[in-house]
Amino acid sequence: MSAQTGQESRSADPRAAPSVTGMDITTTTSGVTMTGSSTQGIKTVLHPVSDLARAKAVYAALLGVPPQADESYYVGFEAEGQHIGLVPGGGPQGMTSSVAYWHVPDIEAKLAEVTAAGATVKEPAHDVGGGRLVATVTDPDGNVLGLLQDP
Repeated sequence: MSAQTGQESRSADPRAAPSVTGMDITTTTSGVTMTGSSTQGIKTVLHPVSDLARAKAVYAALLGVPPQADESYYVGFEAEGQHIGLVPGGGPQGMTSSVAYWHVPDIEAKLAEVTAAGATVKEPAHDVGGGRLVATVTDPDGNVLGLLQDP
């Protein structure tokens, strides 16, 4: 306890990873009102691949698990709360690089929020099966960001 303040002094462990908990907030930054629909983090990353069989072997070795989805048009792995997908030839969306998907509770609200902030819709929200909605946007530098809403 500090004699001056009567409060206990605590030092953060510099090796400890920071922890952030999602919360709903409404703020205005640079003239953009953010609704407070926070993300649930990046849980899905898709990789375009030129040789699906070779890529599947590499990712199975890396992740230490067999694929949960194994089709000619898509191979998907679940490992430690992450979904890793392999998309032959970049799929119908023409992916040319990996895309990280931020999971969100309301994809339309998040699309409105990020486009108001300066992002451009690349691929509008659409159902990819089972009620799962995905969309992609580009940031002002052309980086592709994915959004994903589970049913």
